[in-house]
Amino acid sequence: MAEVLFYHLQAQPLEEVLPGLLERSLARNWRVVVESGAPEQLEELDTLLWTYREESFLPHGLDGNEFAGEQPILLTGSDANPNRAHIRFLIHDAALPEDLNYERLVLLFDGLDELSVQSARQHWKALKGTEHELTYWQQNEAGRWQKKA
Repeated sequence: MAEVLFYHLQAQPLEEVLPGLLERSLARNWRVVVESGAPEQLEELDTLLWTYREESFLPHGLDGNEFAGEQPILLTGSDANPNRAHIRFLIHDAALPEDLNYERLVLLFDGLDELSVQSARQHWKALKGTEHELTYWQQNEAGRWQKKA
């Protein structure tokens, strides 16, 4: 059974929210996979994770590169789990993976994009009534997370 968290982005974009969530995951000694529904955006995400803060970076790699399975954070466009991640982030409207064998699954979606909101609703409906524990978090105007369901 996975804990599934839906993060409804409104006050901050993905690029501002994701690095902090990844830092917290690594602090828990979790291996992470980030799956994008838009694989063409993985190069931008790769650059962001190296440069998002001047004093630090997030150790990561791109799926398909040498040593991908050894990366603490792996960026991918597929539903594979080559680094044996504990937590999976779905971004850019990535589809639900067939295998939900994770401690935590996190769906981040843009609340200003109606297609992204619809996709998240479909994921919620697909998972509702399963053995997975679902929670829904929404940003307020200040960028703080409020649990809504």
